Amino acid sequence: MSKLISIIAILFFPVSVFAQQINDTIIIKSDTADTERVARDLDSLLHTWYVQTAFMNLPADTMEEVIPEFPDSVYSERLSKISTLVNLPYNNIIRNHIHVYTDRKREVLRAVLGLADYYFPMIEDIFESYGLPVELKYMAVIESALNPNAVSRAGATGLWQFLASTGRMYGLTINSLVDERRDPVKATHAAARYLKDMYNIFGDWVLVIAAYNCGPGNVNKAIARSGNRKDYWEIYYRLPRETRGYIPQFVAATYAINYYKEHNISPLPVKIPMATDTIMVHKDIHLNQISEVMGISLDELRYMNPQYRTGLIPGNTKPQPLRLPLSALSGFIQMQDSIIHYKSDVYLNRATAKVYPVRSYYAPKSIAGKTKLYYTVKEGDNLGYIAEWYRVRLSDLRYWNDLYTNTIRVGQKIAVFVDPSKVEFFSRINDMTFAEKQALRGTPVPVNQTSALPASGSEITDGEYFIYTVRRGDTIWDIVKQFEGVTVTEVLKANDISNPSKIQAGQKLKIPKKT
Repeated sequence: MSKLISIIAILFFPVSVFAQQINDTIIIKSDTADTERVARDLDSLLHTWYVQTAFMNLPADTMEEVIPEFPDSVYSERLSKISTLVNLPYNNIIRNHIHVYTDRKREVLRAVLGLADYYFPMIEDIFESYGLPVELKYMAVIESALNPNAVSRAGATGLWQFLASTGRMYGLTINSLVDERRDPVKATHAAARYLKDMYNIFGDWVLVIAAYNCGPGNVNKAIARSGNRKDYWEIYYRLPRETRGYIPQFVAATYAINYYKEHNISPLPVKIPMATDTIMVHKDIHLNQISEVMGISLDELRYMNPQYRTGLIPGNTKPQPLRLPLSALSGFIQMQDSIIHYKSDVYLNRATAKVYPVRSYYAPKSIAGKTKLYYTVKEGDNLGYIAEWYRVRLSDLRYWNDLYTNTIRVGQKIAVFVDPSKVEFFSRINDMTFAEKQALRGTPVPVNQTSALPASGSEITDGEYFIYTVRRGDTIWDIVKQFEGVTVTEVLKANDISNPSKIQAGQKLKIPKKT
């Protein structure tokens, strides 16, 4: 599963770290690249529609004047006092992440704390019903900063940052009208099922958290390459670099939300009604109709029902949940027919429905001083490849070209902004062969490749399928990601698999070919 922190289509400058163990204390030395990236991502949270309109007032530029400083012993002691089933170690890289929340980005922590008052009780109730440690709720802070409209560079969406394929695997509806990855309740149920599946595999909550970030296959490989050790810090160097920073971020977020008062930080009050209830809608109805007839703010309705992409609730298709302020529920029941008929020719016309634009909450990089180039889309290209060839973020590429999806067409001109000193190099990309361009990202094209066939472990057949031989450590999610355009559901159906966790090394899987 790819998330806000684990992005598959963008080249990051990785954290340069090494560690040594002295008397059971892990000493980690690092540069500031990882904490700088986290600080940028948190900071850009304040520039989204959701945060700009969800609070009573935005944070002031000047926070409380006194920013306390504490010795390492205080941080370590405080972490030890948090009641949790998840081990919360302390080291200097965790301290650096704590400082991001409690010092450099205090105003962002205020916003997160305000949203936590709204979302954490719901998450806790759901996790408890699945028998999960409620402290796993802090994962949502580092996944999405508790923004249900968050969209990662790779397209992972919602509070829990599900990709479409994984979301559907865990029962979420995703189509042009409804995206239940943005439904905090349904997405949290899906996340709980996923976390429970991961615990059945690893039996260790820290490894479960790591697997949520980089996928169970990567964790299994790290365990195998570390002599079957199953302690996070013992497999640390075998994990993807982004995942090495994920646990420190989890510990830091847990600390910050438990000890924000000691750092003179206060939650920002939200406009979202705390007292709400849900009613099932059996006919098409639009949020605009409810807003105009009942006098409820449209923004408020969108906060509470972020899963409806156009504002249209498709109750004709199947019953759909509508969350309303508790004080408005009885009025809606009484006026429902009048609301449905209000401007129905305007608001209930699916052919003219427009999706609310929801961009990733990453702030676009500045183009000041950059040179603008154009790339012409060729057969076999995708937007993620182009971003990697030009070493830019996928979110920036979409922003520069006013794209709301990753869909592009052959012959389309894609604008890219690059460093002027590297214009000569990047100008050549447009004329390179596909193999030459893939070599730029360290992915050689296999012999006989005519589509996104993985480099190893597969055979070409004359029929409708590729045949993939399952390798040790593979999961169904890792395998499907290697084949462009193929979904998990299609692979499971093609192989008559009902339990995706039961695949075994050496097993032959049929992968549908996409033309």
